[in-house]
Amino acid sequence: MQSLTTHPNFRRSILVLASLVLIASLGAFSAQEKTRPMIAVIPKGTTHEFWKTVHAGALKGASESGVDILWKGPAREDDRDDQIKVVESSVSRKVQGIVIAPLDEQALVPCLKEAATAKIPVVVFDSGIKWDGRSSFVATDNRRGGMLAAEELGRILAGKGKVVMMRYVEGSASTSLREDGFLSTMKEKFPAIQIVSSDQYGGATVDSAYRVAENLLNRFTDLDGLYAPNESTTYACMKALTDLKRGDKVHLVGFDASEKLVAGLRAGSIDALVVQNPFRMGELAVTTMAKVIRGESVPKDVDTGCTLVTRTNIDEPAIRTVLEPPIAQWLKE
Repeated sequence: MQSLTTHPNFRRSILVLASLVLIASLGAFSAQEKTRPMIAVIPKGTTHEFWKTVHAGALKGASESGVDILWKGPAREDDRDDQIKVVESSVSRKVQGIVIAPLDEQALVPCLKEAATAKIPVVVFDSGIKWDGRSSFVATDNRRGGMLAAEELGRILAGKGKVVMMRYVEGSASTSLREDGFLSTMKEKFPAIQIVSSDQYGGATVDSAYRVAENLLNRFTDLDGLYAPNESTTYACMKALTDLKRGDKVHLVGFDASEKLVAGLRAGSIDALVVQNPFRMGELAVTTMAKVIRGESVPKDVDTGCTLVTRTNIDEPAIRTVLEPPIAQWLKE
C-alpha cells in the first residue's frame, strides 16, 4: 500500500498550499508597501550644501520610521511663490504629512492652514512661522547661535573695534533670530565695539551677497570684524575679504558649514563658524512627523543643537561628527 506522504495527490496538495501561502504573503507585503505613509519634505531651497545634508538626514529618518518622503523645494531661497506651490501640490496629492522649512514666517501661513483643514499635519523645521497650528518645531536655537558668534567675535577683538553684520533675507525667521542674538549680545557684553552697519541684506545667492560684502568693505576701510548669518553670506564675505586682500585685518565669524567654509576656517580665512546639525535636523523632523501620523505625542519644540567651531577644536571627535555627516550613505546623487 502506498504511503500517504508519497501519494501524488498529496504532493500536489502540498505544492498548491505552499503556492497559496507564498501568494498571500507577497500580497500582504505589497499591501504593506502601498500603505507606507508619504511625507512631503519641503526645504527652503535645494542648492546649498546645508539642504543636501538635511535631505540625507531626512532619508535616514524615513528609513528608521517606515515612511517614504517626497523631497521637493524651490531652487532659490527667495522664491516664496514656488514654495507655496509645492505645499499646494502636496495637499492635492493627499500626503499624510508635511515637513517644511518656511521661506517666510508669514507668506506660508495661508497654504499651511489649508493643509491643516485637509487633515494633513504639519511639522515646521529650521525656521519658524507665525502660526500655532504646527504639530512640532524642529530647529536650532538660532538666537543662541547668534549669541555664540557675538561672544567669539568680541573675544577675538578684545572688546573693541568696528564691526559689520550682514543680514540674509527679509522674512527669514531663523536668520533674523541669529542676527538679533548677535546684536543684543554685542550691545550687552561689548559696548565698546561699534556696529557700523547692520541693515544690509546679502540676498539668497552667493553672487548677491558677494556684491553687498564688496560694497561694505569698500565703504568701511577701517573695519575690524564681520558677521554673516548663514552659509551663502559667510562664503560671500570670505571670498570678498580674500579678493580685496583684507582677510589679514578683518576677522570673520560665520554661520553654517560646507566643504569650502571648513577649508576657509582651516586656512585662516574664517576665524570661527557657528555650526548647526542639519543631518540631525532632517532626521528628527521626519521621525517626529512619523510619530504624529501614528498618533503619538511629540514635543512642541525640538532643539537640534549648535556649536562654535574654531581652528582649535575642529578636529575633536564630536565636532567632526557634525562636520562630516554620512551624506553619501543616504543621498545617492
